[in-house]
Amino acid sequence: STACRRLQSSLKPHPLCARSSSSPGATAGMSEQNTPSSDQALYQAPPSVRGMTVLDREAFTQTVTVPALLVPTGLVNRALKSLKKLTLQRPGVKRVVEEEGCGETHKLVLLDPRVSSLDAIAGTGLQDLGVASEIRHFALRLTYDNLRSEEVLRAVLPDGHDVTSGFSRVGHIAHMNLRDHQLPYRNLIGQVIMDKNPGVTCVVNKTNSIDSTYRHFSMELLAGEDNMVAKVRENGLLYEFDFSRVYWNPRLSTEHERIVSQLRREDVVVDVFAGVGPFAVPAARRGCAVFANDLNPESFRWLQHNSRINKVTDKVTAFNLDGRDFIRGPVRDLLPDLLRAKTSVHVVMNLPALAIDFLDSFRGLLAHEPGVGVACEGTLPRVHCYSFSKDDAPQRDVVRRAAASLGAELDGVCSVHMVRNVAPNKEMLCVSFTLPKEVVFSDTHPKPSAKRQKLEEGTAS
Repeated sequence: STACRRLQSSLKPHPLCARSSSSPGATAGMSEQNTPSSDQALYQAPPSVRGMTVLDREAFTQTVTVPALLVPTGLVNRALKSLKKLTLQRPGVKRVVEEEGCGETHKLVLLDPRVSSLDAIAGTGLQDLGVASEIRHFALRLTYDNLRSEEVLRAVLPDGHDVTSGFSRVGHIAHMNLRDHQLPYRNLIGQVIMDKNPGVTCVVNKTNSIDSTYRHFSMELLAGEDNMVAKVRENGLLYEFDFSRVYWNPRLSTEHERIVSQLRREDVVVDVFAGVGPFAVPAARRGCAVFANDLNPESFRWLQHNSRINKVTDKVTAFNLDGRDFIRGPVRDLLPDLLRAKTSVHVVMNLPALAIDFLDSFRGLLAHEPGVGVACEGTLPRVHCYSFSKDDAPQRDVVRRAAASLGAELDGVCSVHMVRNVAPNKEMLCVSFTLPKEVVFSDTHPKPSAKRQKLEEGTAS
Protein backbone atom coordinates (compact mmCIF):
# COMPACT_ATOMS: atom_id res chain seq x y z
CA SER A 1 0.00 0.00 0.00
CA THR A 2 1.03 3.66 -0.38
CA ALA A 3 1.06 4.14 3.41
CA CYS A 4 3.29 1.09 3.76
CA ARG A 5 5.78 2.42 1.21
CA ARG A 6 5.83 5.89 2.82
CA LEU A 7 6.53 4.37 6.22
CA GLN A 8 9.35 2.20 4.88
CA SER A 9 11.05 5.12 3.12
CA SER A 10 11.03 7.14 6.35
CA LEU A 11 12.71 4.49 8.50
CA LYS A 12 16.15 5.29 9.87
CA PRO A 13 18.96 2.71 9.95
CA HIS A 14 19.28 0.68 13.14
CA PRO A 15 22.83 0.44 14.53
CA LEU A 16 24.52 -2.90 13.89
CA CYS A 17 25.09 -4.86 17.11
CA ALA A 18 23.69 -2.12 19.37
CA ARG A 19 23.22 -3.27 22.98
CA SER A 20 19.69 -3.84 24.25
CA SER A 21 18.52 -4.34 27.81
CA SER A 22 14.94 -5.46 27.23
CA SER A 23 13.53 -8.81 28.33
CA PRO A 24 14.86 -12.18 27.01
CA GLY A 25 13.60 -13.71 23.77
CA ALA A 26 14.00 -12.89 20.11
CA THR A 27 11.99 -9.82 19.29
CA ALA A 28 11.75 -8.02 15.98
CA GLY A 29 12.73 -4.43 15.34
CA MET A 30 11.86 -2.42 12.21
CA SER A 31 13.33 -2.89 8.74
CA GLU A 32 15.34 -0.27 6.90
CA GLN A 33 16.57 0.01 3.35
CA ASN A 34 20.06 1.40 3.85
CA THR A 35 22.91 -1.09 3.51
CA PRO A 36 24.44 -1.96 6.90
CA SER A 37 28.14 -1.87 7.63
CA SER A 38 29.91 -5.13 6.80
CA ASP A 39 29.94 -7.79 9.51
CA GLN A 40 31.78 -11.12 9.43
CA ALA A 41 29.26 -12.84 11.69
CA LEU A 42 25.66 -12.35 12.63
CA TYR A 43 26.50 -12.25 16.31
CA GLN A 44 29.57 -10.67 17.87
CA ALA A 45 29.63 -10.97 21.63
CA PRO A 46 30.29 -7.87 23.73
CA PRO A 47 33.82 -7.82 25.20
CA SER A 48 32.34 -7.71 28.72
CA VAL A 49 31.46 -11.43 28.64
CA ARG A 50 35.06 -12.55 28.05
CA GLY A 51 36.32 -14.41 31.12
CA MET A 52 32.86 -14.73 32.69
CA THR A 53 32.72 -17.62 35.18
CA VAL A 54 29.17 -17.10 36.51
CA LEU A 55 26.60 -17.12 33.72
CA ASP A 56 24.87 -13.77 33.16
CA ARG A 57 22.40 -14.41 30.34
CA GLU A 58 21.36 -10.77 29.97
CA ALA A 59 24.93 -9.77 29.09
CA PHE A 60 24.67 -11.57 25.75
CA THR A 61 21.72 -9.53 24.45
CA GLN A 62 22.40 -7.53 21.28
CA THR A 63 20.59 -6.07 18.29
CA VAL A 64 21.94 -7.16 14.91
CA THR A 65 20.99 -6.32 11.35
CA VAL A 66 19.90 -9.03 8.93
CA PRO A 67 18.82 -8.92 5.27
CA ALA A 68 15.12 -9.39 4.55
CA LEU A 69 12.57 -9.56 1.73
CA LEU A 70 9.18 -7.88 1.80
CA VAL A 71 6.73 -10.54 0.60
CA PRO A 72 2.94 -10.40 0.05
CA THR A 73 1.29 -12.42 2.80
CA GLY A 74 -0.28 -14.82 0.32
CA LEU A 75 3.13 -15.72 -1.14
CA VAL A 76 5.01 -16.26 2.13
CA ASN A 77 4.82 -20.07 2.05
CA ARG A 78 5.97 -20.17 -1.59
CA ALA A 79 8.80 -17.80 -0.73
CA LEU A 80 10.00 -19.97 2.16
CA LYS A 81 9.91 -23.07 -0.03
CA SER A 82 11.81 -21.34 -2.85
CA LEU A 83 14.43 -19.76 -0.61
CA LYS A 84 15.07 -22.94 1.42
CA LYS A 85 18.44 -22.54 3.18
CA LEU A 86 18.75 -18.87 2.21
CA THR A 87 16.45 -17.95 5.11
CA LEU A 88 17.75 -17.15 8.58
CA GLN A 89 18.43 -20.27 10.68
CA ARG A 90 18.74 -19.34 14.32
CA PRO A 91 17.38 -21.04 17.50
CA GLY A 92 14.13 -19.48 18.65
CA VAL A 93 13.99 -16.86 15.88
CA LYS A 94 11.00 -16.66 13.54
CA ARG A 95 11.91 -16.41 9.87
CA VAL A 96 8.73 -14.47 9.08
CA VAL A 97 7.98 -11.27 11.01
CA GLU A 98 5.53 -8.41 10.92
CA GLU A 99 6.46 -5.19 9.14
CA GLU A 100 5.03 -2.18 10.93
CA GLY A 101 2.74 -0.11 8.78
CA CYS A 102 1.95 -2.90 6.31
CA GLY A 103 -0.93 -4.43 8.20
CA GLU A 104 -1.78 -7.92 6.99
CA THR A 105 -0.81 -7.33 3.35
CA HIS A 106 2.95 -8.00 3.60
CA LYS A 107 5.43 -9.86 5.77
CA LEU A 108 9.20 -9.76 6.07
CA VAL A 109 11.13 -12.97 5.39
CA LEU A 110 14.48 -12.84 7.21
CA LEU A 111 17.47 -14.07 5.22
CA ASP A 112 20.83 -15.61 5.97
CA PRO A 113 23.31 -12.81 6.86
CA ARG A 114 25.50 -13.83 3.91
CA VAL A 115 22.80 -12.75 1.46
CA SER A 116 23.96 -9.28 0.40
CA SER A 117 22.33 -8.78 -3.01
CA LEU A 118 19.56 -10.02 -5.26
CA ASP A 119 22.12 -12.18 -7.07
CA ALA A 120 21.97 -14.63 -4.15
CA ILE A 121 18.30 -15.34 -4.76
CA ALA A 122 18.46 -15.48 -8.55
CA GLY A 123 16.90 -18.68 -9.81
CA THR A 124 14.43 -18.99 -6.94
CA GLY A 125 11.59 -17.72 -9.14
CA LEU A 126 10.58 -15.03 -6.64
CA GLN A 127 11.58 -12.15 -8.90
CA ASP A 128 9.21 -13.43 -11.56
CA LEU A 129 6.41 -13.01 -9.02
CA GLY A 130 7.47 -9.45 -8.36
CA VAL A 131 8.52 -10.28 -4.81
CA ALA A 132 12.23 -9.65 -4.67
CA SER A 133 12.53 -6.06 -5.81
CA GLU A 134 15.22 -5.19 -3.26
CA ILE A 135 17.06 -6.47 -0.21
CA ARG A 136 15.93 -4.74 2.95
CA HIS A 137 17.62 -4.76 6.33
CA PHE A 138 15.96 -5.60 9.58
CA ALA A 139 17.04 -4.89 13.15
CA LEU A 140 16.73 -8.14 15.07
CA ARG A 141 17.17 -8.43 18.79
CA LEU A 142 19.12 -11.56 19.77
CA THR A 143 19.34 -12.86 23.31
CA TYR A 144 21.16 -15.71 25.03
CA ASP A 145 18.24 -17.97 24.11
CA ASN A 146 18.98 -17.47 20.41
CA LEU A 147 22.67 -18.35 20.65
CA ARG A 148 24.22 -21.76 20.09
CA SER A 149 26.34 -23.25 22.83
CA GLU A 150 29.50 -22.86 20.72
CA GLU A 151 28.84 -19.13 20.34
CA VAL A 152 28.38 -18.61 24.06
CA LEU A 153 31.50 -20.56 25.01
CA ARG A 154 33.62 -18.96 22.29
CA ALA A 155 32.63 -15.57 23.65
CA VAL A 156 33.45 -16.48 27.25
CA LEU A 157 36.65 -18.51 27.03
CA PRO A 158 39.96 -16.63 26.52
CA ASP A 159 41.06 -16.07 22.93
CA GLY A 160 42.95 -19.03 21.51
CA HIS A 161 41.50 -21.57 23.95
CA ASP A 162 39.72 -24.62 22.63
CA VAL A 163 35.94 -24.35 22.80
CA THR A 164 34.16 -27.53 23.78
CA SER A 165 30.47 -28.21 23.61
CA GLY A 166 30.75 -31.96 22.97
CA PHE A 167 29.53 -34.49 25.49
CA SER A 168 28.17 -37.99 25.85
CA ARG A 169 24.44 -38.15 26.53
CA VAL A 170 23.33 -40.80 29.02
CA GLY A 171 19.63 -40.32 29.66
CA HIS A 172 19.22 -36.95 31.37
CA ILE A 173 22.97 -36.75 32.06
CA ALA A 174 25.50 -34.93 29.89
CA HIS A 175 28.97 -36.32 30.53
CA MET A 176 31.90 -34.05 29.66
CA ASN A 177 35.65 -34.51 29.68
CA LEU A 178 36.99 -30.98 30.12
CA ARG A 179 40.60 -29.97 29.62
CA ASP A 180 42.64 -28.20 32.29
CA HIS A 181 42.30 -24.73 30.75
CA GLN A 182 38.51 -25.08 30.73
CA LEU A 183 38.18 -26.01 34.39
CA PRO A 184 37.89 -22.41 35.73
CA TYR A 185 34.76 -22.09 33.56
CA ARG A 186 33.39 -25.57 34.24
CA ASN A 187 30.21 -24.50 36.07
CA LEU A 188 29.33 -21.97 33.38
CA ILE A 189 30.03 -24.56 30.67
CA GLY A 190 27.77 -27.03 32.47
CA GLN A 191 24.96 -24.49 32.72
CA VAL A 192 25.23 -23.63 29.01
CA ILE A 193 25.13 -27.30 28.00
CA MET A 194 22.05 -27.82 30.14
CA ASP A 195 20.34 -24.69 28.76
CA LYS A 196 20.99 -25.59 25.14
CA ASN A 197 20.08 -29.29 25.20
CA PRO A 198 16.45 -30.10 26.03
CA GLY A 199 16.11 -33.06 28.38
CA VAL A 200 19.55 -32.61 29.95
CA THR A 201 19.03 -31.86 33.64
CA CYS A 202 22.45 -32.90 34.97
CA VAL A 203 25.93 -32.13 33.65
CA VAL A 204 29.01 -33.91 35.03
CA ASN A 205 32.72 -33.82 34.32
CA LYS A 206 35.02 -36.82 34.45
CA THR A 207 37.73 -36.18 37.05
CA ASN A 208 39.95 -39.25 36.61
CA SER A 209 40.51 -42.26 34.39
CA ILE A 210 38.24 -45.30 34.46
CA ASP A 211 38.80 -47.55 37.47
CA SER A 212 40.05 -50.80 35.91
CA THR A 213 38.57 -52.93 38.67
CA TYR A 214 34.96 -51.73 38.65
CA ARG A 215 35.01 -49.76 35.37
CA HIS A 216 33.63 -46.48 36.60
CA PHE A 217 35.19 -43.07 37.12
CA SER A 218 34.90 -40.22 39.61
CA MET A 219 32.86 -37.27 38.41
CA GLU A 220 32.05 -33.73 39.46
CA LEU A 221 28.59 -32.19 39.17
CA LEU A 222 28.83 -29.04 37.04
CA ALA A 223 25.17 -28.04 36.77
CA GLY A 224 21.67 -29.28 37.49
CA GLU A 225 20.28 -31.95 39.76
CA ASP A 226 22.49 -34.41 41.61
CA ASN A 227 20.66 -37.44 40.23
CA MET A 228 22.91 -40.07 38.65
CA VAL A 229 20.30 -42.78 38.08
CA ALA A 230 19.85 -42.74 34.31
CA LYS A 231 17.21 -44.30 32.08
CA VAL A 232 18.46 -45.14 28.60
CA ARG A 233 16.91 -46.78 25.58
CA GLU A 234 19.28 -48.69 23.32
CA ASN A 235 18.23 -50.79 20.35
CA GLY A 236 14.66 -50.86 21.60
CA LEU A 237 15.44 -51.94 25.18
CA LEU A 238 15.35 -49.98 28.43
CA TYR A 239 18.30 -49.81 30.82
CA GLU A 240 18.47 -48.16 34.23
CA PHE A 241 21.62 -47.70 36.29
CA ASP A 242 23.56 -45.35 38.56
CA PHE A 243 25.95 -43.73 36.08
CA SER A 244 28.38 -42.77 38.87
CA ARG A 245 28.78 -46.40 40.02
CA VAL A 246 28.85 -48.45 36.80
CA TYR A 247 30.24 -48.34 33.26
CA TRP A 248 28.08 -47.31 30.32
CA ASN A 249 29.23 -46.06 26.93
CA PRO A 250 26.51 -44.73 24.58
CA ARG A 251 28.95 -44.98 21.66
CA LEU A 252 28.86 -48.78 21.74
CA SER A 253 25.23 -49.35 20.77
CA THR A 254 26.20 -50.33 17.21
CA GLU A 255 28.75 -52.81 18.51
CA HIS A 256 26.23 -54.36 20.90
CA GLU A 257 23.85 -54.81 17.99
CA ARG A 258 26.59 -56.26 15.76
CA ILE A 259 27.38 -59.07 18.19
CA VAL A 260 23.76 -59.81 19.08
CA SER A 261 22.86 -60.03 15.37
CA GLN A 262 25.21 -63.04 15.09
CA LEU A 263 23.25 -64.99 17.69
CA ARG A 264 20.57 -67.56 16.98
CA ARG A 265 17.70 -68.57 19.19
CA GLU A 266 18.79 -71.35 21.58
CA ASP A 267 22.45 -70.24 21.49
CA VAL A 268 24.18 -69.82 24.84
CA VAL A 269 25.96 -66.56 25.67
CA VAL A 270 28.65 -66.30 28.32
CA ASP A 271 29.23 -62.62 29.16
CA VAL A 272 32.35 -62.39 31.29
CA PHE A 273 32.30 -58.61 31.92
CA ALA A 274 28.59 -57.96 31.54
CA GLY A 275 28.23 -54.53 33.13
CA VAL A 276 24.54 -53.61 33.39
CA GLY A 277 23.60 -55.91 30.51
CA PRO A 278 24.00 -54.22 27.07
CA PHE A 279 25.02 -57.58 25.54
CA ALA A 280 23.23 -59.91 27.96
CA VAL A 281 19.73 -58.40 27.87
CA PRO A 282 19.32 -58.18 24.05
CA ALA A 283 20.82 -61.66 23.69
CA ALA A 284 18.19 -62.97 26.13
CA ARG A 285 15.44 -61.14 24.25
CA ARG A 286 16.67 -62.94 21.12
CA GLY A 287 15.97 -66.26 22.84
CA CYS A 288 19.47 -67.13 24.05
CA ALA A 289 20.29 -68.53 27.47
CA VAL A 290 22.69 -66.04 29.03
CA PHE A 291 25.21 -66.48 31.84
CA ALA A 292 26.32 -62.94 32.71
CA ASN A 293 28.96 -61.89 35.21
CA ASP A 294 30.44 -58.70 36.60
CA LEU A 295 32.83 -58.08 39.46
CA ASN A 296 31.27 -54.71 40.34
CA PRO A 297 28.44 -55.30 42.87
CA GLU A 298 26.56 -52.26 41.51
CA SER A 299 26.75 -53.56 37.94
CA PHE A 300 25.55 -56.97 39.16
CA ARG A 301 22.57 -55.33 40.89
CA TRP A 302 21.58 -53.25 37.85
CA LEU A 303 22.11 -56.22 35.54
CA GLN A 304 19.48 -58.11 37.53
CA HIS A 305 17.23 -55.05 37.52
CA ASN A 306 17.50 -54.61 33.75
CA SER A 307 16.74 -58.28 33.23
CA ARG A 308 13.53 -57.77 35.22
CA ILE A 309 12.31 -54.62 33.49
CA ASN A 310 12.96 -56.18 30.08
CA LYS A 311 11.22 -59.42 31.15
CA VAL A 312 14.15 -61.80 30.53
CA THR A 313 14.88 -63.02 34.05
CA ASP A 314 14.10 -66.57 32.95
CA LYS A 315 16.89 -66.33 30.37
CA VAL A 316 19.61 -64.52 32.36
CA THR A 317 21.63 -66.08 35.17
CA ALA A 318 23.77 -63.42 36.86
CA PHE A 319 27.06 -63.81 38.75
CA ASN A 320 29.15 -61.40 40.83
CA LEU A 321 32.65 -62.83 40.42
CA ASP A 322 36.09 -61.94 39.15
CA GLY A 323 36.23 -62.79 35.44
CA ARG A 324 38.89 -65.43 35.93
CA ASP A 325 36.95 -67.11 38.72
CA PHE A 326 33.81 -67.00 36.57
CA ILE A 327 35.53 -68.76 33.65
CA ARG A 328 37.23 -71.39 35.76
CA GLY A 329 34.18 -71.92 37.98
CA PRO A 330 30.61 -71.68 36.57
CA VAL A 331 31.70 -71.66 32.93
CA ARG A 332 33.88 -74.74 33.34
CA ASP A 333 30.97 -76.50 35.04
CA LEU A 334 28.54 -75.58 32.25
CA LEU A 335 30.63 -76.31 29.16
CA PRO A 336 30.82 -80.13 29.17
CA ASP A 337 27.05 -80.63 28.89
CA LEU A 338 26.71 -77.79 26.37
CA LEU A 339 29.44 -79.22 24.17
CA ARG A 340 28.04 -82.73 24.32
CA ALA A 341 24.69 -81.32 23.17
CA LYS A 342 26.54 -79.46 20.38
CA THR A 343 25.10 -76.15 21.59
CA SER A 344 26.51 -73.02 19.97
CA VAL A 345 28.27 -70.97 22.68
CA HIS A 346 29.45 -67.34 22.37
CA VAL A 347 31.82 -65.86 24.96
CA VAL A 348 31.81 -62.04 25.15
CA MET A 349 34.74 -60.36 26.90
CA ASN A 350 34.21 -56.60 26.82
CA LEU A 351 36.84 -55.18 29.13
CA PRO A 352 39.19 -53.57 26.57
CA ALA A 353 41.88 -52.55 29.02
CA LEU A 354 42.35 -56.07 30.40
CA ALA A 355 40.24 -58.71 28.64
CA ILE A 356 43.13 -60.18 26.64
CA ASP A 357 44.93 -60.95 29.89
CA PHE A 358 42.03 -63.20 30.92
CA LEU A 359 42.30 -65.44 27.84
CA ASP A 360 44.80 -67.69 29.60
CA SER A 361 41.92 -68.75 31.84
CA PHE A 362 40.81 -71.04 29.00
CA ARG A 363 44.08 -73.02 29.07
CA GLY A 364 43.30 -76.51 30.27
CA LEU A 365 39.75 -75.45 31.16
CA LEU A 366 38.37 -78.91 30.33
CA ALA A 367 41.50 -80.99 30.88
CA HIS A 368 39.48 -82.94 33.47
CA GLU A 369 36.94 -83.86 30.75
CA PRO A 370 39.04 -85.51 28.02
CA GLY A 371 36.06 -87.47 26.71
CA VAL A 372 34.23 -84.27 25.84
CA GLY A 373 36.90 -83.37 23.31
CA VAL A 374 35.82 -86.12 20.95
CA ALA A 375 32.13 -85.26 21.20
CA CYS A 376 32.51 -81.49 20.73
CA GLU A 377 34.34 -81.46 17.41
CA GLY A 378 33.30 -78.28 15.61
CA THR A 379 31.21 -76.84 18.44
CA LEU A 380 33.79 -75.19 20.70
CA PRO A 381 32.85 -71.71 21.97
CA ARG A 382 33.27 -68.62 19.81
CA VAL A 383 35.10 -65.87 21.72
CA HIS A 384 34.64 -62.11 21.11
CA CYS A 385 37.44 -60.38 23.01
CA TYR A 386 37.84 -56.59 23.12
CA SER A 387 41.06 -54.64 23.45
CA PHE A 388 42.61 -51.22 23.04
CA SER A 389 45.68 -50.72 20.90
CA LYS A 390 48.05 -47.81 20.39
CA ASP A 391 50.17 -49.77 17.94
CA ASP A 392 50.76 -48.53 14.39
CA ALA A 393 49.26 -51.83 13.23
CA PRO A 394 46.45 -52.30 15.79
CA GLN A 395 44.86 -55.37 14.21
CA ARG A 396 48.13 -57.28 14.12
CA ASP A 397 48.88 -56.08 17.66
CA VAL A 398 45.67 -57.44 19.24
CA VAL A 399 45.99 -60.78 17.44
CA ARG A 400 49.58 -61.15 18.63
CA ARG A 401 48.71 -60.33 22.25
CA ALA A 402 45.59 -62.51 22.25
CA ALA A 403 47.58 -65.46 20.89
CA ALA A 404 50.29 -64.97 23.52
CA SER A 405 47.76 -64.98 26.37
CA LEU A 406 45.80 -67.87 24.94
CA GLY A 407 48.92 -69.94 24.18
CA ALA A 408 47.87 -70.75 20.61
CA GLU A 409 48.40 -69.35 17.14
CA LEU A 410 45.49 -67.21 15.87
CA ASP A 411 46.80 -65.97 12.53
CA GLY A 412 44.41 -67.04 9.80
CA VAL A 413 41.80 -68.43 12.19
CA CYS A 414 40.41 -65.21 13.70
CA SER A 415 38.72 -62.02 12.57
CA VAL A 416 39.32 -58.50 13.84
CA HIS A 417 36.68 -55.77 13.86
CA MET A 418 37.60 -52.10 14.33
CA VAL A 419 35.03 -50.87 16.87
CA ARG A 420 35.90 -47.18 17.30
CA ASN A 421 38.66 -44.65 17.58
CA VAL A 422 38.89 -43.85 21.30
CA ALA A 423 41.54 -41.13 21.13
CA PRO A 424 44.35 -40.04 18.80
CA ASN A 425 46.44 -43.17 18.16
CA LYS A 426 44.16 -45.35 20.31
CA GLU A 427 41.75 -47.85 18.77
CA MET A 428 39.19 -50.20 20.27
CA LEU A 429 39.00 -53.56 18.49
CA CYS A 430 37.26 -56.89 18.81
CA VAL A 431 39.10 -60.11 17.95
CA SER A 432 36.82 -63.11 17.37
CA PHE A 433 37.90 -66.74 17.17
CA THR A 434 36.84 -70.27 18.04
CA LEU A 435 38.61 -71.59 21.12
CA PRO A 436 41.33 -73.98 19.93
CA LYS A 437 40.78 -77.55 21.07
CA GLU A 438 44.43 -77.91 22.06
CA VAL A 439 44.04 -74.98 24.47
CA VAL A 440 40.80 -76.05 26.17
CA PHE A 441 41.80 -79.70 26.70
CA SER A 442 45.49 -79.20 27.45
CA ASP A 443 46.82 -79.84 30.93
CA THR A 444 48.62 -76.46 31.00
CA HIS A 445 47.58 -74.35 33.95
CA PRO A 446 47.49 -70.57 33.37
CA LYS A 447 49.80 -68.14 35.07
CA PRO A 448 48.64 -64.53 35.51
CA SER A 449 50.34 -62.07 33.15
CA ALA A 450 52.62 -59.43 34.65
CA LYS A 451 49.98 -56.77 33.93
CA ARG A 452 47.21 -58.77 35.60
CA GLN A 453 49.41 -59.74 38.55
CA LYS A 454 50.32 -56.08 39.11
CA LEU A 455 46.64 -55.11 39.05
CA GLU A 456 45.68 -57.83 41.54
CA GLU A 457 48.50 -56.83 43.88
CA GLY A 458 47.39 -53.19 43.65
CA THR A 459 43.78 -54.13 44.34
CA ALA A 460 44.72 -56.25 47.34
CA SER A 461 46.92 -53.55 48.88
